Amino acid sequence: MDDENTIVRGDLLLRDGRIATIGETGQTADVVIDVAGCVVLPGFVQTHIHLCQTLFRGAADDLPLLDWLKKRVWPMEAAHSGASIRASARLGVAELIKGGTTCALTMETVNHTEEVFRVIQETGFRATVGKCMMDKGDDVPSALHEDTEDSIQQSLSLLSAWHGKAEGRIRYCFAPRFALSCTGDLLSRVATLARERDVIVHTHASENKNECALVESETGLRNVAYLDSLGLSGRHVVLAHCVHLDAAEFEILARTQTNVAHCPSSNLKLGSGIAEVSKMLNDGISVSLGADGAACNNRLDMFTEMRSMALLQKALHGPEAIPAKQALRIATIDGARALGLEQDIGTLETGKRADLIAVDLNTLHATPYANDPVSAVVYSAQISDVQTVVIDGQLVMSDRKLLTVNEESVLEETNQERAALMKRAGIAG
Repeated sequence: MDDENTIVRGDLLLRDGRIATIGETGQTADVVIDVAGCVVLPGFVQTHIHLCQTLFRGAADDLPLLDWLKKRVWPMEAAHSGASIRASARLGVAELIKGGTTCALTMETVNHTEEVFRVIQETGFRATVGKCMMDKGDDVPSALHEDTEDSIQQSLSLLSAWHGKAEGRIRYCFAPRFALSCTGDLLSRVATLARERDVIVHTHASENKNECALVESETGLRNVAYLDSLGLSGRHVVLAHCVHLDAAEFEILARTQTNVAHCPSSNLKLGSGIAEVSKMLNDGISVSLGADGAACNNRLDMFTEMRSMALLQKALHGPEAIPAKQALRIATIDGARALGLEQDIGTLETGKRADLIAVDLNTLHATPYANDPVSAVVYSAQISDVQTVVIDGQLVMSDRKLLTVNEESVLEETNQERAALMKRAGIAG
């Protein structure tokens, strides 16, 4: 599948981590992976994930954004240890791989981000990871409230240690949480550093109406306009959510080519609203998809996000909005483009890195699919249909068995670390 959703039948030859040939048959290889009857696709690219929150699944339900942060998520993040971060990241990466996601942009918490990088390295996953930056806020727990200079220096240290590792499979990004928990000084310095170091900035913006009102009362500007005034806009910036925008903010996003990470399930579950994705796309704004985190979704399932995005926009704008082929592009090549990786991943083309998945559509819920396999992938397929996953040429899942992480040990470690974390955080259950 290229950028135009071309469908071909035949073999796929991988060599040295890249796609060597497509569609030819009768070739020989050292290892043969039989995916006959499956649809082979580029791996999904998610552009907004919190691996540090996978351990919080089911522990922060039925709350609006700011209460969700202050009453649940921030206390739990503050209680994280290196061991619990590692368990959370392993659980999240395992879930992502089993669901066909091969690359993600993630924002972690303030502390222990090196543990997330180690998990990414060990599992063979592709990720751009950022340490959360927070130097402001009366309600922020002391363990998360940073000194501005310390936050910047710790971020630069992680960038130096991890950016470009594993032949570029692992990258770093600056990740200031959002305008309400970051000073203007921190945000403007991040804007400068990101351009100097040529790295992505990953932050939240305009997710919730109360958040937007607070930002405007503090700064005199709407959220996206405020970030733009500090230099936080452009092709290297990914803004998660962007649910509540005015006309001027749509214009800023289009003019500056700033990327929007759309998180439909999270926005619905937190009661935040429905982003105007169709308008963004019509205005030429870059839109990609993310599941957000298990604390607010509660799944990291790209099939759900694709389907939800398309159906919500159809409800708002009619059945022609976001057809299946466009939804699949948003979940693959448009995500890669938002991360500056469109020359390497996001489509199946010769010379690109071999990040791909095999999806079995010979199921009761997806058959018949011969009329339109892309429609079947977007509207009918489920994570359990993903049979094989290859990342950077490495087989990481075969016949639904994870090969780079032990699923049983992940589950055992998760339950053990979750109980200890909740006790430290003072949260029942």
